Amino acid sequence: MSNQELEALGQDGAVDVCCPGLLAAPLDEGQAVELAKVFKALGDPVRLRLLSMIASRAGGEVCVCDLTPAFDLSQPTISHHLKLLRQAGLIDCERRGTWVYYWLLPEMTDRLAGILTRPAGGPLPVRTEAAGGCS
Repeated sequence: MSNQELEALGQDGAVDVCCPGLLAAPLDEGQAVELAKVFKALGDPVRLRLLSMIASRAGGEVCVCDLTPAFDLSQPTISHHLKLLRQAGLIDCERRGTWVYYWLLPEMTDRLAGILTRPAGGPLPVRTEAAGGCS
């Protein structure tokens, strides 16, 4: 994800001004498109496990050589999943010799948490009864 895209998601420090939570205001089309990429990356069980393994690793980073054995998948498949997490702005990496090391980018997970969190003590939007129920 580019710096411009991260800024559009509120990664420039203006989180509340740029992109309020879902309960504060509707997302505009650009925000929805960018967030959908992140949620799509998280919508796969393997990628969720990889993200969890990376995020929970003591020391803050993990070698791909430690990730691959946890799955019954080929190394290229694991690399593909990691690439999608990187493209979504959830992780970053660095090659060191033969191996690649990954770490969490907490700005994006914090951003997702902020979007999905109702302001503390804030009321939920008032529901109105629709005539005839749902369609």
